[in-house]
Parts: sequence; structure tokens; C-alpha cells
Amino acid sequence: MIPSCVAIIGASGRMAQLFAERSRGLGIAVRGLSRPLSGELFARELPGADLVVLSVPAGVLQDVAWMAAPHLDGRQALCDVCSVKVRPVQAMLAAYAGPVAGTHPLFGPAPGPGRNRVALAGGRGEAAAALAEAWFTAMGFPCFATDPETHDRAMALVQSLNFVTTVAYLATLAEDENLLDFLTPSFDRRLAAARKMLTEDSAMFSALFEANPFAQDAVRRFRTMLGIAMGGDVDLLCERATWWWRGTGKGGEA
Repeated sequence: MIPSCVAIIGASGRMAQLFAERSRGLGIAVRGLSRPLSGELFARELPGADLVVLSVPAGVLQDVAWMAAPHLDGRQALCDVCSVKVRPVQAMLAAYAGPVAGTHPLFGPAPGPGRNRVALAGGRGEAAAALAEAWFTAMGFPCFATDPETHDRAMALVQSLNFVTTVAYLATLAEDENLLDFLTPSFDRRLAAARKMLTEDSAMFSALFEANPFAQDAVRRFRTMLGIAMGGDVDLLCERATWWWRGTGKGGEA
């Protein structure tokens, strides 16, 4: 059963606005809580909400969870939507004794026609996960179950490593104006793909890199691949990389 009332803490964010709009379209009552956050605000807006959503940066989630917890009745479900899960889930479990669900929407505030799934990663009690899943599914975002460590190890590779290797590559080429006459269409496509990540969202991705306990493991794994290239075995890397198009991987999906 979908929640009848959702309280979203961090309501001014673009993801929170997406969820609020879709929830209202389903007839769900939405209470949006924005800064400045206070005990008085929580005392007024949180009681009666079936699902309380922490849509705040990972770096402040622990403090916000501890602020919100005293105003929850022990039956309300508390969840987050952070892109890392180990530390946020631990923080919510420590702050609140009631139902908890760690979730990560694997898409941005303007979801396209491709993968718009939500990872359900840990928490406490089946009720919280079921309520969160019903909410996301009703909004058009299918869910799958995992656990916080598996999630963070995956995101260290898919999200954090993508960010840090892109930054390192473009930083290596930066300020060399002799390159400008030699840029190719493939380079332009890579530059265009990186533009938003680096010019608008770099602070967010940097924070997520630091918050993911497995990010450095991902960098070491990539360094091993660079070592193979330094040894001249580029063909070996190419063969390994084509896994994505051999029917085992998912490189052909939208």
C-alpha cells in the first residue's frame, strides 16, 4: 500500500521536488521541510506522515536524522535517498528505533526513458522497505533489493570511479592550448558528456567520493588496469572491455 502522507526533509532540492510532484499527482499528501530545519518545524510537520524521507546530502544526514527522530512515533518509516548507503543507513539506525529503509534512486531529477530504478539497501523491518518500494513503484520507479555494502561497492565503481577518472583525464590535458587544433569528434563527445558533472555537480560528486568507504578500492582496481596498459597489453584490456557488448553485460541498453 502506498503512503497516504509523505514528509520530505530537504524539499528544496531537485530530487525532492520530483518526488513531491509525482506524489501529489498520485493523491499523496506531501509535507515539504526546507532550511532552516528546526525542532519546531519537525514537531509541526512530521507527526502523521507515513513515510519520512531524508533528501539531504550524505554529509549532514546523520545530524538531520538525530534531529528528526524525536518527533517520530516509532511506527513511521524513515528512509533516505543518498547515493551512498553504508554510513547513512548506520546513522538512521542509530538515531531512530523504528522502521528504517535505505534507498538510492539511480537517476537524476529529470529521469529519461532508460533505467530509472531504485536500490533498496538495508535498514530495519520489512514494513519500511515495503512502504518505500510501494511509493517509488507508484511514481514509476521500479525497485530491487540489495544491501548497503554491496550497493556502495557497486557505486564506487559505477559512480565514483567514473567521476574521478574523468576529472583526472581532463585535468591531465588542461591548459595545453597546443591540443586545441587536434581535438576529434570522439573527444568532443566525451567533453560534452562530462560538462554537467564537472561544471555543475562536481561538489556533489566529490562529496560522494569521500563518503563512499570503497572509493579508494575502486581507484586501486583501476590502477591495476592502467598497469596492464603500461605493460603494453592494450589488446588484453580491449578484449576484457568488450564484455559489455558480448551479451553478458548491459552496454547495449538505453
